[in-house]
Amino acid sequence: MKSLTKGKMWCYAIGQLGWSIISGLIGSWLVYFYQPSQEAINEGMISLIPQGRVVLGILTIIGLVTAIGRVFDAVTDPLVGNWSDSLNHKLGRRIPFMRWSAIPLGLVFILVFCAPVQSISAINTVWLFVTVLAYYFLITCYCTPYTSLLAELPHNQEEKLKLSMCISLTFIVGTCLGYTAPIIWGIMINGGMARVPAMRITFAILSVIATICMLVPAFGLNEKDYYEAKPTSSNMFSSLGKTFKNKDFRVFLGQDIIYFFGLAMFQTGLPFFVTSLLQLPESWTTYMFGGLTLLSLAFYPFVTKMAAKWGKKKLLIAAFIGFVITFGFTALSGEKLSFIPIYVQAVIIVILGSFPQAIFGIIPQTIIADIALSDEVVTGESRSGMFYAARTFAMKMGQSLAMLLFTSLATIGASKAVAAAVETGSAVEQQAGGSPLGYRIVALVASICCLIGGFIMMFYNEKRVMEQIA
Repeated sequence: MKSLTKGKMWCYAIGQLGWSIISGLIGSWLVYFYQPSQEAINEGMISLIPQGRVVLGILTIIGLVTAIGRVFDAVTDPLVGNWSDSLNHKLGRRIPFMRWSAIPLGLVFILVFCAPVQSISAINTVWLFVTVLAYYFLITCYCTPYTSLLAELPHNQEEKLKLSMCISLTFIVGTCLGYTAPIIWGIMINGGMARVPAMRITFAILSVIATICMLVPAFGLNEKDYYEAKPTSSNMFSSLGKTFKNKDFRVFLGQDIIYFFGLAMFQTGLPFFVTSLLQLPESWTTYMFGGLTLLSLAFYPFVTKMAAKWGKKKLLIAAFIGFVITFGFTALSGEKLSFIPIYVQAVIIVILGSFPQAIFGIIPQTIIADIALSDEVVTGESRSGMFYAARTFAMKMGQSLAMLLFTSLATIGASKAVAAAVETGSAVEQQAGGSPLGYRIVALVASICCLIGGFIMMFYNEKRVMEQIA
């Protein structure tokens, strides 16, 4: 077996850059596009689907569609994980999936934002539902085999941490590129283009870049050079059952669900926190995320050193505490902290969130790789695909619940905001999707979730896992 060179590490990491661009765009702008705030409507956004809590009086259309999509996505994770673990192909178990799914994923992503009717319509709702399901299935077909390689390409802890740092870097850069979208469509709008077409063209440009990046490891790596695994013979339910028998994996999965729930709530709300709470232009979403990215990157070398010295468990708990403070401060930002200048508040959020973001960017992937390897040592069966699929299942369940709850929480107080707009003569021809009060509640819920996640992580037995590997 070959050693994993730096060049091949970056070849692998470029794939993460690709799918993180698409994932970041969906996470940051899907709700913003289909459930625009009053500020966005005033600047030219249009409503394409029914707004407000119109499903049973408690759920929004966009929240229900994205939640169903996430649940569908999560259910298909174990299926794709088992297909990948069981695949007997000359290219290996992972690469064929990555080659097949990359281009369709990029195309379907563009279609998600191309609803055919340019006003509120049931046709747009059906379009959104179908394309979102297709998007989530295809990203599973790429990401589950892709992430499985993290447990199979490196041969020791040093390589594992370096590879994790590489993909964390490209993930952050990819997500950051997603936040440059307002700058790109802003240039088009300033040139005379309407907002919605400008946004769609921006998404198409970024999708092409993402697709090219996803194809790089699919054609640049030969997985059999680094790991020769016998395809598993277990069916999906048997393999999934064996995976969940691992106690340490169950503990990790519990905190992961909570973490991704809170993180998805915050990431989805960031454009709204910027425009509604801080009252800053939407371009500041890009500046703040860029600041988080650059500052967190500065912490990366320290994270790897601290992981070797103190262990991964302690670092992850510390990161949870950091996010509790960050999200809590965001919940109070704006007029509630009026004694602090708005721009200073934005900088504080960036500083508080950078170190925990660096930790979560590196450590969780390596913990999953540790658990998968220790389980292989104990059972004699290589099921890293199923471990990462189950982890992705938990992540998407948390995210789907967050999308469902976010769109409902964000509308708290929206009727009062619309009434106030009427009194002041503001434009209210279309329904607004949320309110400042709702966005504060979202940030507070995200903070509480991270507190719970840190408590659950205390039960992870890192010592036992590392002893089994040794």
